Amino acid sequence: MTSVITGDIINSRVAGNPKKWLSRLKETLSVYGKSPRQWEIYRGDSFQVEVAEPQGALLAALRIKAGIKSIKSLDVRMAIGIGGKTYDAGKVSESNGEAFINSGEKFESLKKLKQLLAIKTPWASLDTEINLMLSLGSIAMDKWTPSSGELVYLSLENDTLSQKELGDKIKRTQSSVSERQKRAHYEEIRELEAFFRNRIQSQLDKL
Repeated sequence: MTSVITGDIINSRVAGNPKKWLSRLKETLSVYGKSPRQWEIYRGDSFQVEVAEPQGALLAALRIKAGIKSIKSLDVRMAIGIGGKTYDAGKVSESNGEAFINSGEKFESLKKLKQLLAIKTPWASLDTEINLMLSLGSIAMDKWTPSSGELVYLSLENDTLSQKELGDKIKRTQSSVSERQKRAHYEEIRELEAFFRNRIQSQLDKL
């Protein structure tokens, strides 16, 4: 079993020079391997990344979301697909299997559903449960300001640091970090990620 995230950048054409968001996106995707085998950016503002451990797929999506939201006027639309992998190509966009099909099919439905983040797995009842949670979580995530996105991105990348240590790193006070995390609903988002991780792991354990 593997997981695949298919996505595109919203408002990329009105954001001016793409260098900044491309750099942030590449930095985030590089955590999950090398291009083009594990990830690719294509058609200018679309991307696909394979996250080998399905239980970590939402964390990957959150990192991407926060990184892109840290740049003014931008957002990202993503679909997580989980399933088997039947063909491992030299390019992730040419690989195939249930995870790739699920991700692509769900991505194509996002505009119609007016959602920016959703999942499709082999387990329909789990999809219903998690997509409800993602829909609720998106109420907060879709409203992240650039400063909120940047703090969430840094918080996820340095999740072992205390608020004071994180504040020292970014030259902010502990109270400032605490307040900004609260406005971004960071703790609730981390609880959502933990819920996702546990539910996916439970399904994988049954295989």
